[in-house]
Amino acid sequence: MRFLRRSTTDTAADDGDAIEIDAATGKASYTPGKGRATPKRREAEAKKRGPVAPPPTSMREAMKRNKELRKANPQLKEERRSAARESRARMMAGDEKYLPARDRGPVKAYVRDLVDSRRNILGLFMPLAILVFVALLIPVPSAQQYITLVCMAMLLVMAVEGVVNGRRIGRLARERFPKEAVGVRGLGWYAFVRASQIRKLRVPKPRLKPGEPIPS
Repeated sequence: MRFLRRSTTDTAADDGDAIEIDAATGKASYTPGKGRATPKRREAEAKKRGPVAPPPTSMREAMKRNKELRKANPQLKEERRSAARESRARMMAGDEKYLPARDRGPVKAYVRDLVDSRRNILGLFMPLAILVFVALLIPVPSAQQYITLVCMAMLLVMAVEGVVNGRRIGRLARERFPKEAVGVRGLGWYAFVRASQIRKLRVPKPRLKPGEPIPS
């Protein structure tokens, strides 16, 4: 029977050499080692791949490396584009996994349905802003004054509508989800921002058309 042990005093054993002792005769035999420790698998793979490039020191260098990587592997670029398109489509469809944090949850979905199921004057906010910009380019002072007065009146009506709808939506959301922490002001502002957007540009897309009942 033989026992394998490492010598703690012999310098040769420190280099990986081994001493075998025969239990029958008591004689020791010397086996020369490799002179170095066996490399780990991770170290061997890293050495095989070659030296690792240092991290980029600036945004420009990171963009340059990313550009070179896309040129070297055009398939990777197409895969990223495909993944981005899929994420965009799922987000527009209202998939919770792909929505931003501000749009997640059943309460926010209910608020979006309340806004999308009605026609709001706030939906004219962006066209009204374009109208104001065009009015500034008209070299007719009387026309500018008239358009400005109309826009101011519309903005006042929109503000009143936003406050009324915000309180109504907050009250309905609290009644619909009594166990949820519903902030009336936060939901009111959320509804105001969504109602002020053009219907085709709302994210996610509206699930209901104007006049449709809200599902229970």
